[in-house]
Amino acid sequence: GDALSPSIDGEDGGQLKNWAGNYEYSTNRLFPATSTEQVRELVKKHNKIKVLGSRHCFNSIADSADNFISVKQMDDVISLDEKARTITVEAGVAYGKLAPYLHSRGFALHNLASLPHISIAGACATATHGSGVKNGNLATAVTAMEIVTAAGDVQVISKEHDAEKFDGAVVNLGGIGVVTKVTLKIVPTFMMRQNVYENLALKQLEEHLDEVLSAGYSVSLFTDWKNQNFSQVWIKRKVDDGAAFKAEPTFFGATLAQKNLHPIGTMSPINCTDQMGVPAEWYERMPHFKMGYTPSSGKELQSEYFVPYESGYQALLAINELRTYIAPQLQISEIRTINADNFWMSPCYKQPSMAIHFTWKQNWPAVRKILPLIEEKLAPFNGRPHWGKLFTVSPSRLKLLYEKLPDFQQLMHEYDPHGKFRNKFLDTNIFSS
Repeated sequence: GDALSPSIDGEDGGQLKNWAGNYEYSTNRLFPATSTEQVRELVKKHNKIKVLGSRHCFNSIADSADNFISVKQMDDVISLDEKARTITVEAGVAYGKLAPYLHSRGFALHNLASLPHISIAGACATATHGSGVKNGNLATAVTAMEIVTAAGDVQVISKEHDAEKFDGAVVNLGGIGVVTKVTLKIVPTFMMRQNVYENLALKQLEEHLDEVLSAGYSVSLFTDWKNQNFSQVWIKRKVDDGAAFKAEPTFFGATLAQKNLHPIGTMSPINCTDQMGVPAEWYERMPHFKMGYTPSSGKELQSEYFVPYESGYQALLAINELRTYIAPQLQISEIRTINADNFWMSPCYKQPSMAIHFTWKQNWPAVRKILPLIEEKLAPFNGRPHWGKLFTVSPSRLKLLYEKLPDFQQLMHEYDPHGKFRNKFLDTNIFSS
């Protein structure tokens, strides 16, 4: 159909849903755009419209009761500037497509999320992250964005020319406009290897938090909260050219795995990136899951909370007190680290952070009862929820957690004075506070 008429995109003619299938969107009116010009026309034509990305959020952050615009087909590389070490891409590009392209030209991104199938604009808008004490979240690679504002105007917001506004606009929660292009900082390409260790006692972090979490370029700890230990530690390291490497047989009491593993020990590791110290390109090791593997649907729910890195061990002890509630509803929990950034609405705003992630069974009534308990335990550490995952933190609490929230309200008002891009999520969490 013509681009300005909606394509009804509900599966089997049913209602449009997110990736996990736990959230049903409030409209099926989806307009696919293939160019910035089409985005402008659609934005001008509708009083209310939202961008629907790779649908990897578990809550209503991307929902619309009126109209959706999809930039999924806008997934080309616009330009690679080798001298400036930046790449400009259309907003719909998934990391899984961009990474091999970059590598083939001798470049890499500093960080990737555990799933490579998400779109760049969506990942940056929600402060999505990978891991590594020295690595900022994915949004920290952004140097400029092209957006279509509520009036249908095209604007470029760049770190260089709009310093103050830029810090408010990158992690934008979908609230300031339709991002059509993104410019990212890139680094020279590199090889990586990963090794997994089994059974690290939680107690080891009391004395060795830094050594454990800095043991590689990126480190992830997995636990089911059943017995005060981490069932797996994934250590991802850069390969030093020519240096012989042999993984130590033990790591703070944990033992080196002798075969590839899935973070959930009972599952097949076939879709996981290879471990056992086998070197490969950065993008085949930094995520936990392979580029070629498409997660058709994840029968799961996800929540995640960020606490200051230096309070990380205390926060884990606090969660551990809830393990009898958590364990029965949990698939797996992952602990990661993220460096500080300057983005107003980033959970890592001005603080290096530890992220405590929960992948739940798809039982929302049970999970909904557990989240307030977790949030209460993390309140002394000012635990901030991941914007795109399930939480019950109140709007008044969010206002206390985000000192720049009033500035962000102002920025949204400036770009979108009549609330064209606002939805229930933004009205509740950003504007009702």
